[in-house]
Amino acid sequence: MEYNQKFYNGKRWKKVREIVLQRDGYLCQECLRYGKRVGARDVHHIKHLEDFPELAYERTNLISLCSKCHRERHP
Repeated sequence: MEYNQKFYNGKRWKKVREIVLQRDGYLCQECLRYGKRVGARDVHHIKHLEDFPELAYERTNLISLCSKCHRERHP
């Protein structure tokens, strides 16, 4: 858990996170699939960080999600 806090507070993550949010137009990509325009504040690792640390900053492994959709992926 400590690794995650360090990671998510790091400058590199914050920069990549902002790039992904901009790329996705600050919209939840899951909701958008269903025609809903919902703002996104979270950036989700499609292949989870704990299992695939080598993909931590890989933009193709990141997606913008609203809080509700993000919670559904992390029960």
